[in-house]
This record gives sequence, structure tokens and C-alpha cells, in this order.
Amino acid sequence: MNYKTSAYKLLFILALTLSSTLVLAQSNKQKELETRRQELRREIQKINQLRAENKSKEKSELSLIEGYNYKINVLDNLIKVTNQQANYLTRQINSNQKKITDLRDELKVLKEDYAAMIVKSYKSKNQQSRIMFLLSSNNFKQAYKRLQYMKQYADHQKQQGETIKLKTVELQETNTKLLAQQEEKKKLIAENKEVQRSLEAERKQHHELMKTIKSNLSLYASQIKKKQQEVDRIDAEIDRIIKAAIAKSNKKAGKPTTSSSFALTAEEKVLAASFVSNRGKLPWPVARGYVIERFGKQPSPIDKSIVVVRNGVKIATEKGADIRAVFNGEVIGIGTMKNINPFVIIKHGNYITTYTGLGKVYVKTGDKVSTKQKIGQVFTNPSNGESNFRFLISKGASVENPASWIYKM
Repeated sequence: MNYKTSAYKLLFILALTLSSTLVLAQSNKQKELETRRQELRREIQKINQLRAENKSKEKSELSLIEGYNYKINVLDNLIKVTNQQANYLTRQINSNQKKITDLRDELKVLKEDYAAMIVKSYKSKNQQSRIMFLLSSNNFKQAYKRLQYMKQYADHQKQQGETIKLKTVELQETNTKLLAQQEEKKKLIAENKEVQRSLEAERKQHHELMKTIKSNLSLYASQIKKKQQEVDRIDAEIDRIIKAAIAKSNKKAGKPTTSSSFALTAEEKVLAASFVSNRGKLPWPVARGYVIERFGKQPSPIDKSIVVVRNGVKIATEKGADIRAVFNGEVIGIGTMKNINPFVIIKHGNYITTYTGLGKVYVKTGDKVSTKQKIGQVFTNPSNGESNFRFLISKGASVENPASWIYKM
């Protein structure tokens, strides 16, 4: 008997633990989806604000297409995440509806059993009948067992009453939760309809603009190629400055100047390790902004046959925005080229961050900078009001995707 009781207890504890783990996992998933949804909503708000600030300026078709593509992508993601939330809520609602049905059935049985016990107790509540029940025992052992039975029966009756109370409260709480979930789902569906309308408007404007572009595709293809050549020219100069800095560090350490990596001091090794430990947590190089060009090879948004190569990301921001160092380091170069806006290169141990497209530069080569220190101001194109810059990360001279390093890029 004791063995069976222990086994039941163990099964109950196991079931309770599994149930708690499942509830916690569901709660975490809900929070994760809601956090992502709010991030995307803030991203759209940021895009709309920056668009509104530059509304009076005449933007190039290429820039407009970049803007439409990015916003369409964010809106698409928002719809997907919201749908995931709504589907998740549907599953929870169905689960809670089943739970309510099961609880009601369970309560019905419990109440019927409890009512039967009350009737039985009422019939045998006479003190004399209890004493007679004990005195009619054949021996002391039987009398003791009958006494234990009466006590257990009374305890069971009390426990049954407590169970009914707890189940009633659980039913009420589940009902309340169900109503809240149904309300939340309604709200999500309404919000999603609004986002879908916005997405359709963006797609319509994108479609109309693409019709204009396709009527003179050769002109725009030429502009894309020219833009790529300019980017390649800047990247080649960045690469030259970094390689010169690597050779200088190796020469100072008495190592071959042909090495592709920096010769680091003990202090620089600590800085590099700290930089790596902050992977995915580095601050944005600007207070307000969003990525309009991603890292890597990708087809042009205008002509899919043209592949553009990006060693960094292009970030759109507001006019006069300050550009900030993403980590402690040392300025190893200020790039100045003909017809090109200046750029700043900062070394963080054996890692490099580069900030191109500055209108003003606040630092000079050799300066020590700290995380979020202002190093310059973004250049704003006077003809179209565009304020954007490129941000690159590399390990030595090998480029890396900034999205892997910057917080929620």
C-alpha cells in the first residue's frame, strides 16, 4: 500500500513539473513574439519619422526603391510575427476551452460525490450510532480499524470540500484568462489588418516607381554600376589603410610585415577579447537609424541581373546625426579621397570598425576613443536631403557582417 501511495505521489509531482515547464515555455514564447513585434513596430515608426523629416526633398529613384524595399520587408516581418502570435493564442484558447470543459466535468463528479458523502454523514451523524458501530466490533483490532476508517472518512470529506473550492477557483481563473486571450487575439487581428493595408500601399507605390524605372532601365543600371565602382574605390582605400596599420604593428613587434593579422600587445589582446565578448551586444553607431543596404552579395533592387557587393551596411538616419564609436579603441586612419566624404577607421585590438560618409570628423589619427563617443557627423546630401552612411566591421583585413555584432541590427 505504501509503495502504491509513493508511486502515485511521484507521478503527481512529475505531472506537475512537466505542466509547469510547459506553461513556462509557452509564457517565454509569448514574450519572445511580443518583444519581436514591438521591435518591428518601433522600426516602422522610425522609418516613418525619418521619411517625414525629409519629405520636402526630391529623392532619387534608386533611394526611393531602397526605402520601399526595406519598409516592405519590415512590414512583411511584422505581419508574419503577428500571425504567429495570433496562431499561438488560438492554440492556447483551444487548450483553455478544453481545460474549462474538463474542469466543469470534474467539478460535477466531485460535487455529486461530495453530496453523497454529506447525505451519508447526515444519516450516520448520530453519536450513539457511531459508538454502537465501534462497540459492535468483534475485537479491539477491529474497533481500532473502524475508528481509523471514521477518521479517514471525515478527512476525505474535508479534503473533497477543499478540492471543490480549488477547482472552482481554477475554473474562474481559466475563464478570465480565456476572455483576456480572446480580447488580445481580436486586437492582434485588427492591428494586422491595418499593417496589411499599409503594406499594400507601399507595394503599390513600389510597383508604380518600378514601371517608371523599367521604361529607362539602361540609365538606372548605369547609375548602379557607377555607385558600385565608388563603393569599391572607398573599400580599396580602407583595405590599404588597414593593411598599412597591420604592417606597422608587426614591424614594431619585430615580426614579418607581410603578416595578415595585427601583432597585439597584452593590452590590445584584452581589448580584442572584450570586443569579441560583446558580439551581438555592441551599440548602434548612431542613435536613430535603420539599415537600407545589407551586407554581402545581393541582386540590385532595380535590375536583378546586376549583383551588388557590400562589405558593410548602409544606415539611414536623421540630418545632423552624430556618428558614434561602437567600442573602445584607437583611431588608426581618417580617409580623405577626391569627391568622397571622409571616413574614420578605429582599431579594437585585432578588430576594425569603419564609418564612411561623414560630413564632419571630430577625431584625428592616434586618438583613443570610448564606446558611444561622437567621432563625427553624418553627411546630408543637399539635393535630396538623404542622410546615410556606411558601417563596416573586419577582423584584420577580413570583412564581417555587422549584423552579427550590433545589437538587434
